[in-house]
Amino acid sequence: MQDNYYMNIALTLAKGAAYQTSPNPPVGAVVVKDGRIIGMGAHLKAGEAHAEVAALTMVGDHAKGADIYVTLEPCAHFGKTPPCADLIIEKGIRRVFIAAVDPNPLVGGKGIDKMRAAGIDVTTGICEKEAHTLLAPFFQFIQTKRPYITIKTAVTADGKTAAYTGHSRWITSDAAREDVHLLRSQHDAILTGIGTVLIDNPLLTSRLPRGGKNPIRVLLDTHLRVPVDFHIIQNKEAKTIIFCASDAQTKKQRALEDAGVTIIRLPNMSVDAVLDELGKMDIMTLLVEAGAEINASFLDSGSFNKLIMYVAPKLIGGKSAPSSFGGLGRSVMTEALPIEFTSVEMIGPDLKIVAERRND
Repeated sequence: MQDNYYMNIALTLAKGAAYQTSPNPPVGAVVVKDGRIIGMGAHLKAGEAHAEVAALTMVGDHAKGADIYVTLEPCAHFGKTPPCADLIIEKGIRRVFIAAVDPNPLVGGKGIDKMRAAGIDVTTGICEKEAHTLLAPFFQFIQTKRPYITIKTAVTADGKTAAYTGHSRWITSDAAREDVHLLRSQHDAILTGIGTVLIDNPLLTSRLPRGGKNPIRVLLDTHLRVPVDFHIIQNKEAKTIIFCASDAQTKKQRALEDAGVTIIRLPNMSVDAVLDELGKMDIMTLLVEAGAEINASFLDSGSFNKLIMYVAPKLIGGKSAPSSFGGLGRSVMTEALPIEFTSVEMIGPDLKIVAERRND
């Protein structure tokens, strides 16, 4: 079907700019006239031109009577840029095809209504499922004011994250670890706990061969135990935010702030409280790279959207060797949190499994 063909091109454009538009959604647009593509564009960065503007700028004076395919409903409000719906009307576009309706209350069908009122033929739902998959982090953020959360873990084939001694370097291959660095670059922030930091002293940066965006580092450290000379404090390639309890030592806070770290005290060190604060900072995507207990706290609160597990072709054994999720766990199988496997691929010798949380 021709409409699907053009919309898939728009979706490909949007995917190419994904992970760099936060807190805005990745959007692609294609302008078609007389069966030919005459313009295309993608939204590349928050505050810059939207996809529709980029595509229509390419078209110039040839937009009148053309069709436009957009992966997300054109905006109808003034933000950092003027409304795209107004530009579409002004340019004389004949028909608009939309993959997904915007859940943003500032938009929420208003762009569609405005274009229809101007006499433009508007069709929605073209490749809607694919668009919703791409836009899931944005929809989550807009609707809950909290980040879209991915838990990443690496295990042996028997489900262990370390030997019973705690030794864990390295479970996976160089190829899998490079894939993790790419994963980090695709998120606004990366969260870990003080236990992981004290054991590994990680950088938590995206060390890719050709460079990449470094996520904001978020550390859960109730009593501010992190040493000031650790990488997460001294490395300046990424910003570091530490969440601690209200009664954490103030002298240590001053030393950490002098090193450039942001300290946020919480009366209740809960997953919900942390996510609320991160939402206020416009952090749309959060990667959790932590130990079993923090993973368990996200599991128990139901506060995650995706699980990425790297499985190494190794066996450790041992009933004392830790697994990805600690805590007490569920008492019966009927209480298990359902997930859906969405992809499986080989990364070097390791297996990468991606699953999404099911809401049924």
